[in-house]
Order: sequence, then C-alpha cells, then structure tokens
Amino acid sequence: MICVGGILDRIQSPEDLKKLNLQEMEQLCKELRRFLLRAVSKTGGHLASNLGVVELTVALEYCFRLPQDKIVWDVGHQAYIHKMLTGRKEGFSALRQLDGLSGFPKPHESACDAFAAGHSSTSISAALGIAKARDLQGRKNHVIAVIGDGSMTGGLAYEALNNAGRENTDLIVVLNDNQMSIDTNVGAISKHLNSLRTSNRYQAFKENFKQIRDMVPVIGKPAYSVLEKVRDSAKLLLLEGAVFEGMGFKYIGPVDGHDLPELIELFKNVQQMHGPILIHVKTEKGRGYPYAEERPWDYHGVSPFDLRTGEPLSKSSKPSWSAVFGKKIVEIAKHNPKVVGITAAMCSGTGFQKFRKEFPKRFFDVAIAEQHGTTFAAGLASQGMIPVFAVYSSFLQRAYDQIIHDVCMENLHVVFAIDRAGIVGADGETHQGVFDLSFLRHIPNMTVLSPKNGWELEAMLDYAVNVCKGPVAVRYPRGTAPENFEMQRLPVEYGKAEWIAKGEDIAILAEGHMLDAAYGAVERLRAEGKNPSLVNIRFIRPLDGEILRAVAENCSHIFTVEDNVRDGGFGSAVLEFYSDNDIAANVKNLAFPDEYIEQGTQAQLFAKYGLDAEGIYQSIKKTLGE
Repeated sequence: MICVGGILDRIQSPEDLKKLNLQEMEQLCKELRRFLLRAVSKTGGHLASNLGVVELTVALEYCFRLPQDKIVWDVGHQAYIHKMLTGRKEGFSALRQLDGLSGFPKPHESACDAFAAGHSSTSISAALGIAKARDLQGRKNHVIAVIGDGSMTGGLAYEALNNAGRENTDLIVVLNDNQMSIDTNVGAISKHLNSLRTSNRYQAFKENFKQIRDMVPVIGKPAYSVLEKVRDSAKLLLLEGAVFEGMGFKYIGPVDGHDLPELIELFKNVQQMHGPILIHVKTEKGRGYPYAEERPWDYHGVSPFDLRTGEPLSKSSKPSWSAVFGKKIVEIAKHNPKVVGITAAMCSGTGFQKFRKEFPKRFFDVAIAEQHGTTFAAGLASQGMIPVFAVYSSFLQRAYDQIIHDVCMENLHVVFAIDRAGIVGADGETHQGVFDLSFLRHIPNMTVLSPKNGWELEAMLDYAVNVCKGPVAVRYPRGTAPENFEMQRLPVEYGKAEWIAKGEDIAILAEGHMLDAAYGAVERLRAEGKNPSLVNIRFIRPLDGEILRAVAENCSHIFTVEDNVRDGGFGSAVLEFYSDNDIAANVKNLAFPDEYIEQGTQAQLFAKYGLDAEGIYQSIKKTLGE
C-alpha cells in the first residue's frame, strides 16, 4: 500500500470532495500528483497524461455527482486520478498487474466508471448513447465525455460530434488539450486547435470580463448567469470555433486546465445550460514532474522507474521487435525508392523514428486514423508505391473493412507490419493482440507470416516488400526479439515452413515466437526418451501442405501452438487443411480460449493459459495419458 497522508486519505468517494474548501482542494491536487508519481514509479503505467488532468478531474468530480452523473473517459489513459477519487487508491500498489487494478476505466470495478475504454476516440459516441438513454428513460443527470486532442484526430470522434449536434441533446464534451498524444499530434485539427490556443483575443477578453464582474458590488444569481452567457457568447464570436459550432455545439474556451477556481466556476455554470456543449480545456502533459514536463512523450507509458532520476529501473541491452523492424525497414527503403512508411500516431511506438528522419517525404503520420491509413495505403499501392503500414494489432482491428474492401479485393501490395501481436501484458483486454490471425487469414489474397526471432523478422520484411505480391501481413509480438535458433536461417520462400527437428509419434507446429516455448517442451520430452518433431510454421496463410502431410504420416499426435485465440486461428487453419484434404489427423490446438485475456505480465499470462514451455509439455503429457 502506498501512503501519502493528508487530505487524500480523507477522500473515499467524490462526495468527500464536496466537504473541502478551495484551499484544501488545491492541497489535494499536490497530494494526488505525489501519490501518482510514487505509485506509477513502482508499477509502471500511463504517467504524463494523468499528471496533466489533476485539477480538471478534481473540478469535474467536485461539481458533478457521481455515479448519477456520467463521466466517460476517452482511451482511459487519463483516468488514474478519477480512480483515486472514487475509492480505489489502495489498489494502485497492484496497478496493471495480474488480478490487480486496471489501468483503464472498468464498470465492474466501480459504478463511477460509466463506460469501459482502452482505444481512442470512443468517448463522445458512448456518452451520446448514454445521454439518449437518459432522455428516453426520463432521467435528469449530466453526461460528460472527456477526450484528448490526440483522440480528436480519430474519425469516430467527428462522426459522434456530427450526430450529437443533430440530436441536440444535453451533452458536455470536455476537450483536454495537452498538445500531445503518444507522439506529436499532426493534421488539420491539430493546427486548428493550436490557433485557438494561441489567440490573444480570448486572453484580453477574459481580463476585461473579470474587471467588469469585479465592478459590480452585488451580483445575484440571475444577473451572474446572464453575465456568464455574455462571456460565453463573446468567446464564440471571438475565437471562431467554427469546426465545433458548425456541428451544433456551443464552444467555450480555451480554459486553463490547471486553474482550479476557474474550472469549478465554469462547470457549475454549464450545468444550467442545455444542448451540446464543448469546453476546450488546455492542460500540460506531465505537469508537476520536471522529467515528464520536458519529455512528455517518454512518460506517456512507463515501466517502473527511479523517481529521483526518471530513469527506468531495468533496461534490456537487446533490441525490441519494434527496433528490429525500424532498423530493417530503413535498410530496405534505401535500396527500394518505392517504399513508403505509414503510422497512425505511433511513430516511436512502432520503431519508425529513423525512417521518418531518413525519408521525410516518404513517411506519413495519418494520426489516430487506422481506417484512413489503410485506404490511404491502398491508394499509394494502386499507383505502384509499396506502403508499409506499421500498426499495433489491437488497433488494426479498426480497419477490418478497409483491409477487405480496399486492399485485398484489389489485391494491392500493401505490407502490414503488425506490432504488439499476441499478448501484450499489463494493458489488458483492450490491447491484447490475440485476434489478428483469426481476422486476417480467411481474407482472399492475404499472405500472413510470423517470425520466430529478430533475424527472421528481417528476412520476412525483405520478402514482404521485395518479393511477395499482393497484401501481406507480418505479425510480431511486444518485447525483446530473441536471438535463438541462430543455426536455422532458411531463406523465406512463399508458403514454406521450416523443420526444426524431425521425429516421430509427436509433432509440435509452432507459430512465430511461440517456437521458443515449444522447443522447451521438446527438450522435456527428449529427456524422457521421446523424439518429437518440431516445425516453425512461418506462413499462417498459405500453410505448407507438404510438411503438414509429412507430419500426419509420421505422427499420431499433432499439437499446434499460437499466440492468438483458438477460434479461427492458426490451429483452426491446420484442422481445415486436414479436413479439406481428407487426411486423418489427431490435432490438439494450444491457444488462448474464447474470452478476453486480462492484464498481467506476458510470462504470467502464458503460464496461466498453459502456453509456456511447462504448459505445452503438460498438455502433451495429458493428451498421451501419461
């Protein structure tokens, strides 16, 4: 348990906030930052965004009544302070750990979490749905969506704004503008927001408003309300919030997101207003921690770190899968001028930094817009370019229709470099990349590869860009790229798997990095006098029919191993192959079950679901009846 003391220890629910005066609330903000830093430095998590929303969260939960009023947090990266104020601060010692406190809003954790979130740009849609349900059910409560400026680059946010303006229901959207998502924001909306932030006209008017208000010795509530409306109307006229006004929203702002009195005043007043309202709040990502203020992008998501130095407590000397990708794609692009890089606001996360520096005209950050990024890639490919779209597996889910309709139907040569495929760990259900094999392998014209180590990833990227025709996906996990199986350097050939060991009776067919765990099980079996076969499958689509036939002829028990859900995955493809070819085979698929996989370390989750070396070994022994 992390102890801070002071006012924070008195806060068990948002109702406790209402007992505090302004001075006490400002002290509480300091304690919240101190608690947050101590907690996240021990567990890791999303830091900079939460440091930036302390005053905003306190003001919201002081002014509104939770859980009757509903606050929908976009993504959820910024909901840590909310969790502390809603009775969950004791859980921060196990933040993002197995069976511990989630790093994202979870309604099953608290009634104060109005909606689950882990992906961006969803809050306004969800909040509008909640608001319309309120109207239909005859209830009277406020609904607030809190969305970051990075999430506002996602098309879903604008679909929701358009719909909300047309419905004209009571809805408050708080735009938390910290000028930063995971990477630097790009695009027209970012430029528009920047013009609003830097307007001197608003600052001048704000000062004039304060002077006018102070000149009135006694101001009653009605008069005060009128004055507030005058101020808000003037802001609309002066700031030209045309994007939001055109969608039917009343625009207010920008407001200093660290000015607690101003925020409280504002949120109290908007409760008396009707229709859709957008409040533009400017905050500083990383506020209160110098290292995070200077480099907010480095402190978006952090592993445990030294609070005094800001340095991670542990560093791997070996390159990550993302780093291997980043180095290789630059090498490929130097020799092939047709190669262009695409990211959806994840340049650093996917390892594209050097590519961006080396080939600025051939690099495109489309912002949080995976659907657009995919069709944009299709357009590039239709004109003879070779786009490489590096994207996290869980985010590629958003572009499913575009993959089918715009890329695969036209058989266009788009390379999907799928990062964070399989189990990612502490981010939990919303980020586990365990569905991509299932939603990609059945699409006509799609080729799907999975490398066993860093060298094979390089070889597969070279093949995908320079040899393969049509759509191709190369999937690889989060973490350090292993350097095992160095003697196995078989060239990549279309649809060909790789024998690691030829044996009899038992065969293990492993996908990608799961080959390492499978090899651990093989060693256990060899110690018992058995001689199993081991295959690095390499291609999930198409499968190597020659090796599959050989395995069925020589082995009475076949086990498939994959970092994906069982339903529709690699193992299912093997079963389909044997069925289609009338081959009798005894196959057992080892994969994640038909459920959402919770948070925990990768090692913990592989062990829990029987997908580490020990679990694979035990499954084989059980199947053999031993």
